[in-house]
This record gives sequence, C-alpha cells and structure tokens, in this order.
Amino acid sequence: MKATKKILLIYPEYPETFWSFKHALRFVFKKATVPPLGLLTVASLLPEEWEKKLIDMNVSPLKNKDITWADYIFISAISIQKKAAINVIYRCHLLGATIVAGGPLFTIQYNDFEHVKHFVLGEAENNLPKFLFDLQNGHPAKVYPPSETWVNLDRSPVPAWELIKPDKYASLSIQYCRGCPYDCEFCDISTLYGHKVRTKSTSAILNELEKIYAQGWRDQVFFVDDNFIGNKRKLKTEVLPAIISWNTEKKHPFQFNTQTSIELADDENLLHMMVEAGFNKVFIGIESPDEQSLTECNKAQNKNRDLIASIKKIQRAGIQVQGGFIVGFDNDPQTIFDTQVKFIQESGIVTAMVGLLHAFPRTKLHQRLTNEKRIIKESSGDNTDFSLNFIPKMGHETLVNGYRRIMNTIYSPKKYYERVKIFLKEFQPQLNQNIPLKGKNLIAFMRSIFYLGIIKNTRVHYWKLFFWTIFHRPRLFKLSITLSIYGFHFQQLFSTKKMQTALTR
Repeated sequence: MKATKKILLIYPEYPETFWSFKHALRFVFKKATVPPLGLLTVASLLPEEWEKKLIDMNVSPLKNKDITWADYIFISAISIQKKAAINVIYRCHLLGATIVAGGPLFTIQYNDFEHVKHFVLGEAENNLPKFLFDLQNGHPAKVYPPSETWVNLDRSPVPAWELIKPDKYASLSIQYCRGCPYDCEFCDISTLYGHKVRTKSTSAILNELEKIYAQGWRDQVFFVDDNFIGNKRKLKTEVLPAIISWNTEKKHPFQFNTQTSIELADDENLLHMMVEAGFNKVFIGIESPDEQSLTECNKAQNKNRDLIASIKKIQRAGIQVQGGFIVGFDNDPQTIFDTQVKFIQESGIVTAMVGLLHAFPRTKLHQRLTNEKRIIKESSGDNTDFSLNFIPKMGHETLVNGYRRIMNTIYSPKKYYERVKIFLKEFQPQLNQNIPLKGKNLIAFMRSIFYLGIIKNTRVHYWKLFFWTIFHRPRLFKLSITLSIYGFHFQQLFSTKKMQTALTR
C-alpha cells in the first residue's frame, strides 16, 4: 500500500425535513444546520499523512472529479438519507471508486447496499483502526461488525474542522456523551450506543471548545448528545463548572443547545448551572400527554408529572424548550389530536416536532409489530411525511387525517404566532452571551419584514407580534423575529409535504 492515500469523505443530502430549517436558513445565507460531526471525527482517525477532502452535499455539490481524485470514498449517513446514500454509492461505483461505509444507517441496514466494498460498523473509534490495519497488510474484510465493547470516549479525537467552511452552517457541534439509560420502545439509541452513559473527560470537552473557538466561530454550538444530562453528577461537579469558567474567561463566545430528558426540570441546581454555562435551548421528547400511551412506549420518565409545569419551569429559567411529539400509539384515544394541539399551545413550545409513529429497524417496537404481522414496509426515516410503515390500531385514514389536522392547526399563522407570544411571556433569558450582531442578521430582519410582513399571509400576525414584543418584551425582539422566520420554514415545509402527498395518492 502506498504511504499516502487520497480520501474523499461524503455526507449525502438530507431531504427537506422539519429539522433541515431549509427555508429559514435562506434568510441568513446558511446552507445547513450542522456539519457532519461523525465524518469529521472519522477524518481525524485516519493517518495524518493521508490527503482528505470532505463533501457535505447539503452545502456543496459532489463532482465527478472529486470521486475520481480519491483512492477511497468514505460515506456515512442516517436513515432519512438512505435514498440519497444509495444514489451516491451507485454514482461512485460507476466511476470505479472503492467505497467504505459506516455510521448509523449502515450499522443497522448494511445488507441493503450494493457496491460498497467495506462496511465499518458500530463506533468508528473501535473498528476503523482494525480496518486500517488490515488495509495496510493487504487483506481488508468486507464487514467489520460492531464491537462487543463500547468505546472509551476519551479515545475519540477532535474533529477535523479544517475540512469544512464553518460559515456555511448555522451551528457547529460537539459530543460529550453517548448512550441513554432509558428504553423507549420506538427508539434505537440504546441499540446503537448502549444504555450506559459514557462521557468524555472535562479536559477533552474544553480542548474541543478551544478548537472551535480557534476557528473564529462565535455563535451557536450544539451538544449532539441524545441525553446530555444522563450523568448528572459529573455534569454538576466537573463539566458545567469548567464550561462556566471557560465561557467567562472567553467573554461568552458561544450559546449552547442540546437534548435532555424532562427530568431537567426536577434539578434546579443543574438547570441554573446549564443556563450559567450558556445553554439557551433544549430538545425534549415529550411524545404524548396521554399516560396510557406513555406507558405503552415505556416513557416512564414523563409519567406522573405535570408536563406543562415542567416545561414552563425550564422556560422561566432561561432555556427555550423544543419538543418532540408522536401520534399513532395503540393506546392513543380518538381525542389525541385535539389533546396534542391543546397541550402544545398551552405549553408555549414554539418548535413542536409532531410526527407519526414509525417502527424503525432493530427497535423493540419494530420487533413487536413484526411479531404481530403489522409491518407493511420499510420506514422512510421521516416521521413527518404523512406515511406509515405499520398497520395502526386506530385505522390508517383516521390517524393520518388526524395528524394532518394537528399540523394544519399548530402551524397555521394564527396558532403559531399565538404560541410564540405565550412562550415569550414565560421566557426569562440570561442575556450574558457576547454573540456579535452580524450584517446577515440585519439582512434577515429586512427579509422577514418583506416576506412575512408584506407578501405572505402571515402579515397581520407578524406585525401584531412585532409591536407587542417592542412594547412588552423589547429584550426578546431578536428572538421574536427569529421564531417568526422559523414559522415560515414550518409553513412552507408542510405546504410542500401536503402537495407531495396529494400527488402520490
């Protein structure tokens, strides 16, 4: 094997989804929400002397000359990118490329992909060195199955930030932990990363923050952890105090967001430490206000509590709650659609990701429905596309029509702007961040006036919120405009999805 190899790392394009924020990103000249952190980490695991390029197809096109330049193509993806990944693999195959695939999509469904020469499955820190050793010795295997042991995360290197242009993204990313202690029936996180919460050392986190800071980045940083508060003791005694100290020393260059369980509301010390560290947004899987449905999906941490009171406690502390909701559980009553709408409006969760239940491969839900002979097709990976991959007890038409009614209601201009106002009344931000106001922010503001305040059917609601914020919550004016722009994305997204659904009936 030659001492030097040319490696092209490819991240396939996302379809237009709830979290793509495609229509909102145009206001601020961004191409994607976050960079492909997994591939950037893989790049750092490769020999330093190898030449590397990364093409994130959400940011820039993949050209034939990029493919033919490379000795090896490394590709990673998640389930929603499956169709795009198949297209990329076939295109690389036609050009004679040698393809190495890994990441969540391939770990769970690697048998579905032709033309991939090597699969490096599971956590890259475990299996990639084995592949590289075999490659060096001239006998690489077809499949490197997931290891039986989980990775010590301090073996995970700093991502190769030099391979991307940070200004193309709305946020940069960092990973602190893997694994989730819970066992929700519909979720595959514990299959991919285990139940035990594994964490990086405090020094490793500070080192990664320094590397991001050195890129000149002064904006949002997303902790990609599936449950950031999985190890509360270490967070409170080691990690958050260190981040607070680092952020203070650097004059608060970052705002952080992440994913947590609702139990964040139960620990006031942890909640206030996260705020002091610079966290201003969390995504929480609420799933359902119905206790029987929570029992069905084994979401025990959400049961026997006033969910709305918990949400408002987090908001009043200075953290915006983004919520995940699901309809389609066997125990969902016929009233669940109206109940979900009422809950979302009263909670003031502006960014409410409501999805139809999907049975993803290698989840307990998929296994149960397979045993009950209710699986009808593979999941698309997009639970907002008005499709189902199983036979629901409620009946297909009732469920899909009810779901459509939820989305038409909560993302109608009237209900959406009402919800923004409810949230802004509760929200008590800690405005200690030093994020500079950029020219793109002013342009985004002017675009919001033009599109949302003049052209679109949101104009009456836009101006009502505009002036209400100025007179009642002027410190939240920038956030108010940002949420108005998010609303534009959601309304455009579901308008497109409804049209696509109608065309495929």
